Amino acid sequence: MPLEIERKFLVANDSWRDGSPGVRISQGYLARDGERTVRIRIGGEKAWVTIKGRSVGISRQEFEYEIPVDEGGELLGLCLPSVIDKTRHEVFHAGHVWEVDVFHGENDGLVVAEVELEDESISPELPPWVGAEVSADPRYFNSRLAVTPYANW
Repeated sequence: MPLEIERKFLVANDSWRDGSPGVRISQGYLARDGERTVRIRIGGEKAWVTIKGRSVGISRQEFEYEIPVDEGGELLGLCLPSVIDKTRHEVFHAGHVWEVDVFHGENDGLVVAEVELEDESISPELPPWVGAEVSADPRYFNSRLAVTPYANW
């Protein structure tokens, strides 16, 4: 069973930046409720459909499939309001890839870092630029930010 094990943190400062432009991402949700989300994402010249199950701790089922980018654009048009706009940067630290998302639009000002793990028991070395952990705070789920943007908190 495909499983996503992920920890999420607020970013405390800009020392992670290395000058790379990152990848601009648009993502929307065809379905989102407590049991599942169905996400469409376009990043660069690629698009994906992702189905995620209910979170249990920091784990949940995840099925992700690449789709043609033009179909991704059509599917974004079918998504529930609103579409998330962010730039994703990959930052390597102590053997892990950290994905730093800088949000735009109604979520402007929010910057979070995520690290995917192979097992829940793994405790990665935290970079000096991460702040508070928000893995268990549903306000920071992208599917929730599409409904209740950071600007409205």
